[in-house]
Amino acid sequence: MKIQPNTIDQIFTALEKQIRAHRGRPLSLVICGGTALAALGLINRTTKDVDVLGIAKETKGSLNILKISEFPEWLIKAAFIVKRDFNLPDNWLNLGPAPQVETGLPEAFEERLIKKIYGNLLTIYFISRLDQIHFKLYAAIDRNDYHVQDFFILRPTDKEVEMAAKWVITQDVSEEFKLLLKDFLRRYDLESVAKRI
Repeated sequence: MKIQPNTIDQIFTALEKQIRAHRGRPLSLVICGGTALAALGLINRTTKDVDVLGIAKETKGSLNILKISEFPEWLIKAAFIVKRDFNLPDNWLNLGPAPQVETGLPEAFEERLIKKIYGNLLTIYFISRLDQIHFKLYAAIDRNDYHVQDFFILRPTDKEVEMAAKWVITQDVSEEFKLLLKDFLRRYDLESVAKRI
């Protein structure tokens, strides 16, 4: 079963309850992908999973995103109960995008995160619309799937596309990749942006 936009809060509330039941510790997760899009009302569609980018740590008024390579055992157990209760896929809570923390995030990424608290133990930071544009462009370049659709549903301005494109080429510095990016932009009538990168 997929995650519906109107069940996201219920799922995270249930996860916090199970974290408590399994004697877990306070946890702040940074979420991207379809769940973040739906939770913020940017796109109204279902998604199959919750993509965890990393852990957020607040220190002296600033927010840092730390890479996480695996979930603690108590979170795995908590997520399993939620999977069962909501009939979710096995890997509904996953670390698929976690390597992105090491390869680099868009400038001022942390400042744009949108915070939501679920109970005493779970805080979720959803990534912003602008950062979704960055990630979706990166994912869409050599594909023709929902990433492309999501990118254009977000209705990026030329300035936002240019910002995203300049970040994307820091993720793969090869000339071949840059040509793919320019080809993508031209294919979707963004020639003016292609010329500036």
